[in-house]
Amino acid sequence: MATFFLAEAGETPGCHPLTLTRSLGDFPLANIALRRHQAAALLALGLTETSGADADLSVHASAWFSSAELATFVTDASYGSMTTAEGVVLVARKSGGRELRASQSFAITYAWDLLRANVEAMTARKVYVQESGAHASLYVDGRLQVGKGPKILPGVVIEGDVIIGDHCKVGPNCYIRGSTSIGDKCHVGQAVEIKNSILLPGTNVGHLSYLGDSILGEKVNFGAGTITSNLRHDGGAHRSPVAGRMVDTGRRKLGTIVGDGVHTGIHTSLYPGRKLWPKTSTLPGAIVDKDILA
Repeated sequence: MATFFLAEAGETPGCHPLTLTRSLGDFPLANIALRRHQAAALLALGLTETSGADADLSVHASAWFSSAELATFVTDASYGSMTTAEGVVLVARKSGGRELRASQSFAITYAWDLLRANVEAMTARKVYVQESGAHASLYVDGRLQVGKGPKILPGVVIEGDVIIGDHCKVGPNCYIRGSTSIGDKCHVGQAVEIKNSILLPGTNVGHLSYLGDSILGEKVNFGAGTITSNLRHDGGAHRSPVAGRMVDTGRRKLGTIVGDGVHTGIHTSLYPGRKLWPKTSTLPGAIVDKDILA
C-alpha cells in the first residue's frame, strides 16, 4: 500500500504572528489542524501515513489540496510532483516523474491564505451538527455546527457556514456570518458582528465590535468597540507588511491578523492587513495603522 509523509514546517514569516506560538501544521481550519486536513485527504485516497521521509509521497507542510487535483496526482503514477505557479512543490513522489501544475491547490504562504483555506474547509464539510443549548430565538440561514456545552443567548443570527466549538458563549444580539470558525471556550457577545473570520480557543469579543476577514489567536480579548476595517475606499487589493516589505495580498477584503494573548483597549480601530504580535496591546481609542511587534 502506498504511503505518505507529512513534512514539518520550517520558518514561516509570512504567517507571523500566528506561527510564532504554534507550527503551521497545528493551525486550525474549520477547527481542525491543517496536518489533519492533509492526512485526511490522502487517507481518503487509500494511502497510509508514515513517519519516515522515505514514503512514496512527501507532502509540503504548507500544502492545501483541491480534492480533485490530489486525486488526479495520486491515481496517475506518471506525475512526480504537484507544483504551484510560484514553484512550491506541494507533494512529490519518491520515484519522480512529470509535473502537475496546480490551479486550485495552493501553498499557505501568508496568514491571509489561512482565510482562503478556512472557507474551502467549511464549504467542503458535508455534515454540520448542533448540540443542545441554543435559545429558541436562534435564527440560522445556512449551516451551523455547535459543539458541546454551548450557551447561545437570545438574538443570535447566523448566516452562511459557521462552526462554534465546545463550551462557547454566544450572544445576546450578535450576528455571525460565514465562513466563520470559532474555537472552544470563546465568547462572542452583545452587538458583535463577525464575518469570514477565525477565532482560536479562549478568545473573547464581548461587546460592540466588528471583526471582518480577520484571524484572532488564542486568548485574545477585544475591548468594547474594537473595530476592524477590511475594505479600501478605492476597492483595490490590500497590502500588508511582511519581513520589512509590503506584500500585495490580492484580497479586496482583509481585516486584522492577531497573535495569541493580545488585548485591545476600548474603541480601538484597526487598519486593514495590520498585524499584532503575541501579548501586545493597545490603549483605549488607539488607531492601529502599523503592525504592532513584540
